Amino acid sequence: MPFVIDASVAASWLLPDEGRPESDQAYSKLATDHALVPTLWWFEMRNLFVTNERRGRIDSAKTSTALALLARLPIRIDNSVEEGPLMLLARQYKLSVYDAAYLEIAQRKAVPLATLDVQLADAARAEGVPLIGDSTR
Repeated sequence: MPFVIDASVAASWLLPDEGRPESDQAYSKLATDHALVPTLWWFEMRNLFVTNERRGRIDSAKTSTALALLARLPIRIDNSVEEGPLMLLARQYKLSVYDAAYLEIAQRKAVPLATLDVQLADAARAEGVPLIGDSTR
């Protein structure tokens, strides 16, 4: 079954000292399933790497390697956002529209979500969206 990943999960695969069990579980699922992301994920990942370059955590060579790895993973961009549900989720749970986009896809596709964002995870639980690696269920 496909699942949704957010940028926090993908970042934890590729940045030093960011590994988490939930992220590892999502990465393992990519061996048999594909992940879904909103269009903004492409930009989020690149911004995340550039920001970490500026902070001295990684260099441009590591960014290039990480982006090449991401390009080989079975991650598909979902361009079919439903604005009404997206805005409702953002308002109801005080999420950014960016974070609500991940939850909207998971809800619309009826698939689990992988996130390390506490507020987004809480909103997913409230909406009955399963979370990859959730130990509170």
